[in-house]
This record gives sequence, C-alpha cells and structure tokens, in this order.
Amino acid sequence: MINKQWIRLDWKVGELKYMRDGFGEALVEMGEERDDLVVLTADLGSSLRLEGFKNRFPERYFNVGVAEQNMVGVAAGLAAEGWLPVTTSFGVFSPGRSWDQIRVSVSYSKAKVKVVGSHGGVATGEDGATHQALEDVAIMQVLPEMVVVAPCDYNQAKLATRAMIEHENPVYLRLVRPKSLVLTKEVEFKIGKAYVYREGKDATILAYGLQVEEALIAAEELAMEKIEVEVINVSTIKPLDEKTVLESVGKTRRVVVAEDHQIIGGLGSEVARLLVKNQILAKFEQVGMNGFGESGDWRKLYQKYGLGKEAIKEKIRLML
Repeated sequence: MINKQWIRLDWKVGELKYMRDGFGEALVEMGEERDDLVVLTADLGSSLRLEGFKNRFPERYFNVGVAEQNMVGVAAGLAAEGWLPVTTSFGVFSPGRSWDQIRVSVSYSKAKVKVVGSHGGVATGEDGATHQALEDVAIMQVLPEMVVVAPCDYNQAKLATRAMIEHENPVYLRLVRPKSLVLTKEVEFKIGKAYVYREGKDATILAYGLQVEEALIAAEELAMEKIEVEVINVSTIKPLDEKTVLESVGKTRRVVVAEDHQIIGGLGSEVARLLVKNQILAKFEQVGMNGFGESGDWRKLYQKYGLGKEAIKEKIRLML
C-alpha cells in the first residue's frame, strides 16, 4: 500500500535526522550555484544550521542581532537591489514578531524574500509555550503572494529549500526542532504538489511536518484492523493541491487533517473550505491544537495534547 516512488522501504527503522540540517546543507549548495543568494539571521545561526553558509560565503551572511523586524526590512531592501535574501529565525519571532514587515515590505511589495521559521509547533518541546509556533501557518497563508511550505523530513527539507529559492514568489518555509525519521527518497519536491504516500479506501489523512510520520504509523496499525487509510503529505499548504485532496476525499468520504498547529486557520481550515466550495460530502475531523502548549518532552506533549498516532487512529475509528 506504500507508494514506493516517494517512501523509503526502510522508513520504519530508518535513521533520525534534523530537517534543519537538510536546510543548511541545501543553502550551501545553492550558494555555490547562485551568486545573488544572501542569508540573514536574527542571532540564531547555529540553531538554523547556517555555519556552513557563513564559513563558505561570509560576505553574503548577515547576523542582524535580536531584531527580527529589522531583518525583514533589510531583506526587502536587498531584494529590491536584485539580491535573493533568505531570513531565518524561530517561527514565533519571524513571522511572529515581524509579521507587519512581512505583510508590507515583502507580500504587498512582492519582494522575493524567503522567510524561514524553525521550531514550529508543540514539537519545540522543552522551550515551552512562548517558543512553540502554533499560529505561523495561519498568519502566513492569509497573505497575498505568499507561498507556505512545510517539509516532513530531512530529505524533503533539503529539496524544499532548493525549490523555495528558485520560486518566483515570497515563500515561508516551516521547520521543526527535533530529529525525525527519514521517510522519503531524495527524488522530487514541487511547490504546489501534495504527495500520496499510502493508498487506501476507508479514510484520508492529510498531514504535514512531523504529523506525516505519525499518520504513516497510524495507517500501518489501522491496517492490522482491516482499515485501509490513504496518507497524503500536504507539504505545500499554500497553494493547496486541490485536485489531489478532492480526489482522495471524494473517494474515501472521510478525512482527518493532522497538524502541529492551532486547528483554526491552518491546513484544516483550508481543507474544510475546499470541501464546502466543491460540495464534497464527507466526515471531517482535525488533530491539532486548540490552545497553548507547555514545556516538556515533545513525544509526551504529543500524547497529552492528542497530536500523535493514537489520536489519529481514534478519529478514524469514530468516523467508521
């Protein structure tokens, strides 16, 4: 049932790697290919894995200090002068603190700035609620011109970084803190495409980021109960791959949207809007946050707040 075109055969026992490492490595590769690529950080170069780019291209690396709003303004100015800037911080700080500058200087101005926000979701763990970005997808996807991308593992983060840099629009790339299973083959990443990782007829799981791993494990365990679930990695949240979503939900008539984000304003809201617009009658459930998190081990927080595989399985069982 696994789509072997995209998923590694050994994914269940595969290596654990940081998405941020894939991002940092891709930056260095793209820096070799593009002389116009510049990287800015708000004093979080180590956390965002920027050492490689800094050492290789020191003249194209800028640490603006703890000044996220200023960082976006500088990036917009660089873009106006023909550079291709990538801004980096934690999601709660950028886009969180710098949203007004992103709205006006980037989105409204159609500046080709790439905004990277790491430490998305409750998965940020021990850093606590103030550092767990749970609203970033909502506030970015509402902006005109803005593309929103959230890879599911190291390989996809590497490919998504390359695609982001080459894209004509401003892009928001969402990364997470912990290591995760390397699920995917390093084959393809297209902005605007959702990937069917597992086929099924009884229900559809739409997920991004770490929830893709949780969804695949849930689907494997549900298969032991004779429940066949389709798992789709919606790695581009905006623009949403409407065709793939509609085809799957139109077939299964049951859908769970799983995201480490507030249930209001994220992927779930967009999928609900899409189904209503196209008059698709289906049972609809969400796995996500409805409030703030707390400090703790991220796996335990996933259990407490119902973000992991058990919550996904329970939602599907209830729909059936």
